[in-house]
Amino acid sequence: MLTFIGLGLYDERSITVEGRDALRDADRVYAEFYTSKLLGTTVPSLEAAHDIDIEVRDRAGVEQHPEDILGTAESEDVAFLTAGDTMISTTHVDLRLRAHDRGIETRVIHGVTAQTATSSLTGLQNYRFGPATTLPFPYAHGADGLPASVTETIDENRADGLHTVVYLDIKVGHSPTSNQNPQDSDDKADRDDEEFMTADVGADLLAAAYPELVGVVVARAGSPDPLVEAGTMSELADREFGEPLHLLVIPGECHLLEADALVELAGAERNALDVV
Repeated sequence: MLTFIGLGLYDERSITVEGRDALRDADRVYAEFYTSKLLGTTVPSLEAAHDIDIEVRDRAGVEQHPEDILGTAESEDVAFLTAGDTMISTTHVDLRLRAHDRGIETRVIHGVTAQTATSSLTGLQNYRFGPATTLPFPYAHGADGLPASVTETIDENRADGLHTVVYLDIKVGHSPTSNQNPQDSDDKADRDDEEFMTADVGADLLAAAYPELVGVVVARAGSPDPLVEAGTMSELADREFGEPLHLLVIPGECHLLEADALVELAGAERNALDVV
């Protein structure tokens, strides 16, 4: 049996009760944290909280060399952990399909996702979001300006009146650039090979093409102190939003209730919103 368990958004307490019980019943536990991170905890804290040992795999260990995970799941109960909801990444869908090809029973235990938390925190209705996009660090895509994948997604969603979630790049396993967030000294040793794009950096990149476009920053969703703050891309580029993780939302056409929520919850200027 291979059970995929979403850990939720922030720390060792974000997991569902169903996920916690399945985790404690597992014979062996694997995890990956390259698609997303739990910024409110560490692997040792997760292990202590749930009385388990966790074997962390990097991207290659999951995508290219999953044999030990699958081989173990043929005879034991194996848990595979990720932040957020476990099936958001195609990496994990691929692993599940490989398990099915080998006759291994699988199970999915969901966790809270950044997408659903963003809808809840901003007051924007979940069914009015179009396709999401990810904004990479400039050095990661190597092109001049914004990648077409970003601008086309934003433009198409806006043309359809839909909201857009812009996920901000995470890099693991390399030397961070000058864009890295300042980290607390206690965390530095664990994060000196990680880089999290902050919302001000993302807004600055987007402002090159959309300086007056209204965006909404969602920071630390799932934590005790989430932040939701609206402004134009030019304005957001000059602000600070604290510790990661951050993402940006670009509102499309807003129903009256959605506009009320953005004004009240995010400090948006009503006359800057497209209210229908």
